[in-house]
Amino acid sequence: MQQLNNKHILLGVTGGIAAYKSAELIRRLKEQGAEVQVVMTAAAQEFITPLTLQALSGNPVHTSLLDPEAEAAMGHIALARWADLVLVAPATADFMARLATGQANDLLTTLCLATNAPIAIAPAMNQAMWRDAATQQNLSTLIAQQVAIFGPGDGEQACGDVGPGRMIEPNHIAELAAQQFASGSLDGVKLVITAGPTIEAIDPVRFISNHSSGKMGFALAQAAIDAGASVTLIAGPVHLATPERCQRINVQSAEQMLQAVNEQLAHCDIFIGCAAVADYRPATVAEQKIKKNDDSMTISLVRNPDIISAVAQHQPRPFCVGFAAETENLLAHAQQKLARKNLDMIIANDVANSAIGFNSDNNAATLITQHGQQLLALASKTQLARAAIVHIAQHFKQANC
Repeated sequence: MQQLNNKHILLGVTGGIAAYKSAELIRRLKEQGAEVQVVMTAAAQEFITPLTLQALSGNPVHTSLLDPEAEAAMGHIALARWADLVLVAPATADFMARLATGQANDLLTTLCLATNAPIAIAPAMNQAMWRDAATQQNLSTLIAQQVAIFGPGDGEQACGDVGPGRMIEPNHIAELAAQQFASGSLDGVKLVITAGPTIEAIDPVRFISNHSSGKMGFALAQAAIDAGASVTLIAGPVHLATPERCQRINVQSAEQMLQAVNEQLAHCDIFIGCAAVADYRPATVAEQKIKKNDDSMTISLVRNPDIISAVAQHQPRPFCVGFAAETENLLAHAQQKLARKNLDMIIANDVANSAIGFNSDNNAATLITQHGQQLLALASKTQLARAAIVHIAQHFKQANC
């Protein structure tokens, strides 16, 4: 069920005795990496408390269409846009009827009308209600509207009847929910990526840095998320929006970046070192601004830690992807770096070319492994990142066969 990793599941709970199973369903969804927000009807709150589902989901439970605080920011529209899947479990006969006829008389039905996400329901009701012609007509309408139907099961019911109408078990619902998503090439993979420059202080107002914009690293982070990975992005000082569903850690210097990387390695399957880490830093940092007194000034530099080499030596060792940003002899320098730093792959690009160098929105690169090379032609950094992630996923899987 790794297809649920990083997915936003909006769980609707309606007023049936099976509502108690919604608590277990939330646990199952979260175990598979999904983020869950819960919407409860008024009747559902008679069977299980919002506080219980809030504690399990880790998010506030939504209960009212006319909540003044939420609606000040168009809360129901924001929830509808947030969802990757709207899952209603249990779905009562009443809810099915209202959904089939396009009603919007509470928060849950309004969300179902407003969302572009797929909708799935897990029916739960008395066997006679399930068999009733009106319910079956509503079922046919919902199927025609491409609502996915999970169940119902057949067996003994709370009222003592035996027959179809039981809500299927939470684990089965979670499995069916996962099947609503295409499997990604990095489903369930934990990925850490560094991006942007580092800055090395000379005094309180001056520093050593480079022209890295972070755009390539952020594009790779988004592409990895789209492929199903759980991504931690360790970013130097850049002004870029954080990709959705990404944990971002901001750092300044190379030493701070190394510390942040080390803290993530215990849960890292793939490491991509895309940051342009300063090779050297001042041996000492002046406590006060250095005054302009002489015609020349000498700054003593010391070497910064080699972050990706340290990662490649770590045990257990993640799959390591480095970058070679070169201005000459691109492939030769990249191959030397691949071997010297014990990497699984290196992505080489020519930063002397202004069309694809630092700060450009486009890039071209060559992916190099011990077994060969793959050219990635000039494209936007978003497109290039998606292509690179496909190759990284393939080599990662081969390495772990």
